[in-house]
Amino acid sequence: GKPTLYGSLTRRGLSTEGVPDIAASEGFVVGEVTKKSILISCPHENVSTKFLAPYTTFCRIHQKSITCLDISSGGGLGVSTSTDGTMKIWQAANGEIRRLLEGHVYDVNCCRFFPSGLVVLSGGMDAQLKIWSAEDASCVVTFKGHKGGILDTAIVDRGRNVLSCSRDGTARLWDCGKSACLGVIADCSSPVNGIAVGTADDSLNLGTPEKAPSEREIGTEGKILLLAREDKKLQGVGLQSRQPVFLFVGSDAFNCCTFLSSTYILAGTQDGNIYQLDVRNTNTPIQVIHRSGAPVHSLLPYRDGFIASQGDGTCFIIQQDLDYVLDLTEADCDPVYKVASWEKQIYTCCRDGIVRRYQLSDL
Repeated sequence: GKPTLYGSLTRRGLSTEGVPDIAASEGFVVGEVTKKSILISCPHENVSTKFLAPYTTFCRIHQKSITCLDISSGGGLGVSTSTDGTMKIWQAANGEIRRLLEGHVYDVNCCRFFPSGLVVLSGGMDAQLKIWSAEDASCVVTFKGHKGGILDTAIVDRGRNVLSCSRDGTARLWDCGKSACLGVIADCSSPVNGIAVGTADDSLNLGTPEKAPSEREIGTEGKILLLAREDKKLQGVGLQSRQPVFLFVGSDAFNCCTFLSSTYILAGTQDGNIYQLDVRNTNTPIQVIHRSGAPVHSLLPYRDGFIASQGDGTCFIIQQDLDYVLDLTEADCDPVYKVASWEKQIYTCCRDGIVRRYQLSDL
């Protein structure tokens, strides 16, 4: 609701160490400057942002937009999907391609590593969910049951069970060992764009299952499933009970959701809102963060804060112990679709087909 403040930065030269000397126009102050970062503040508005350049970029993994990526638990491998129709596994250190995962028909929408880092879960527009060996690229399991494209997945505990959500409005629980569907967790009559599974706060009533759970269900007790829905609703469902826990109505379609803790959750909408909610009382958000009207594409918990990426190319980190926002630069105006992290390294994938790696060790 306030007028936008504009300013300019001017580079006046380089120091002997190769660090630029930068001056800001009236109303803005340049703080610390390194080869990879610059801290800008606007004292009048009491806001500060540190802009961080990528440590390295990988341009040759895919030919077109990269829609999803993940990094293995040991940090050694990356997996990514693209609108060029391919899904690839690559070295996280240098982007060197190791494996091509072929088997989906049409686009692959989502991919993630199992906790072991040796197996990959993927979902595609062909309504199929597949499990792959990262070591030899073989497809070990294919799940069929969804009637529409799969939009997101989640892994329960160590991965005996996995979850998927689809354009068909359902979220399903699958048994990896028997490659069978254990049940429809929710049927929303509206596409489910994103899901997240987490351990619920003890005080939360997750409901009671109508019938005894299958012995093939491993680790579903005490868990809550978040559903980011196209019909502007964020829903919480007891994973074992299949009973609704809460329903929150937002300003636009929900694209993504995640857990910050057993009590706090985040969800992002198509019109740029990031809602922080307390699962014990979802009537009023704790806070609503709105930096631009661009769609929020991904949310990732990071240390004591989170990373968000949006459709206008912004990707930023908000942390409780930092008095500034950290902006990951260089995507320009291309949407940043997904963010993954391993220790102090953050990877982003973008419509421009580039994977960018940022190093946070010097912050």
